[in-house]
Amino acid sequence: MSGLIVLKEKIKNFNKKITVSGDKSISIRWVLFSSLSEGVSKAKNLLMSEDVLAAVKAVRKFGIKVSLKKNECKIYGKGMNGYQYKKKITINAMNSGTLGRLLLGFLIDTPYPIKLIGDKSLSKRDFKRVTDPLSKFGVKFKLKKNKNLPLTIFGSKVLKPVNFKEEKGSAQCKSSVIFGGMKTDGTSIIKAKKSRNHTELLCKYLNLPISIETKKNYDEIKVSKVNKIKKLNYNIPSDISSSAFFLVLVSLLNNSILVIKNVNVNPSRIGIITILKKMGIKISFNNQKIYKGEKIADIKIKSPKIIKPINCHPSLNSGAIDEFLVIFLVAAKANGVSYFKNLDELNQKESPRLKWGEYILNQMGIKTISTKNSIKIFGNPKLNLKKKITIKNYLKDHRVFMTCVIAALSFGGEWKIYDKDSIRTSFPEFLNIIQKLKK
Repeated sequence: MSGLIVLKEKIKNFNKKITVSGDKSISIRWVLFSSLSEGVSKAKNLLMSEDVLAAVKAVRKFGIKVSLKKNECKIYGKGMNGYQYKKKITINAMNSGTLGRLLLGFLIDTPYPIKLIGDKSLSKRDFKRVTDPLSKFGVKFKLKKNKNLPLTIFGSKVLKPVNFKEEKGSAQCKSSVIFGGMKTDGTSIIKAKKSRNHTELLCKYLNLPISIETKKNYDEIKVSKVNKIKKLNYNIPSDISSSAFFLVLVSLLNNSILVIKNVNVNPSRIGIITILKKMGIKISFNNQKIYKGEKIADIKIKSPKIIKPINCHPSLNSGAIDEFLVIFLVAAKANGVSYFKNLDELNQKESPRLKWGEYILNQMGIKTISTKNSIKIFGNPKLNLKKKITIKNYLKDHRVFMTCVIAALSFGGEWKIYDKDSIRTSFPEFLNIIQKLKK
């Protein structure tokens, strides 16, 4: 255990503008799509995190040339059948569930077994939720304990389209099956509980044979075999999940204003915006535009005079699933009791986040009542910490680390937070931006 950071002082009020790193979900998808495109695809503002670099290393294993510079990446795609499969290939997805699960959809026609591994955290996560539907295409898998990494995929030359009902609201599972359908003759039909839709938007922008019919409680997606993907040049917008930490920081301060430039405000990703607004936080979108199907805007947020508690409707969960840890901090300062429920997916992340969220709050002296998938948080608007708090052994979950940093800067106390290098997976610039806000 290493990378200790010690925080002893609250941050002062500020009025500033910042830009956060590129969107991780889009960065990984750009790498995967571009690797199967025809021609040279270019990306600016690609997130240079361990998760995205793992995606780059993965496609290089299949003979795809990638040129990486500080602010630009080029991928030399070889087409839908351009992967060079070799015997005994091992792909390391490291900490990235997005990479590990999505890539499997592209590999269902591999002529040789391919082994997929990950770090300690990813190896504990459920891959059966994606291997089960992919098996319907005719591909086979061997998993540790029937659900974990390492796993081996055994591709098939005879692939058949599938009907799949995705009921967990997992964009990773949905996307993996979409990618499988892109490799398969016929039409695959996916009925998916609503979740982030970056994959569908990219497919539509690229004019791929996919149709989406929006129903009340799910989307019906039909995808047919893809013969060609055109090159994909992309100026990747800032990540809303990374922005969330600074939105919450302003929410917990007094008399502060922040503008975050050029953020992806895809409606399937802005659950945190909706939740914060319901809690009395003033947030506005400026300079709005549509870019390659994605909604982009500058986000302006002002500190509230009082934070209202929320009975959070489960319909908001999927759009805020990566942000609940830090949202819990806002509930900790609310004037009343907040209630969050149906949060099963929160424990399917890098760590059991519902448990960690409660642990952090309890360390701060906040009363909570929880079940295996819900939590009540008894807010304290006058919370001002004087105690010492140590956070460690959290499976290097980057969002646990960043949530604790925001808590320390907002509520005070003396915090010892280990494994600061965990932010390399998603947001290496996090602490640098914190320093800019302190000046």
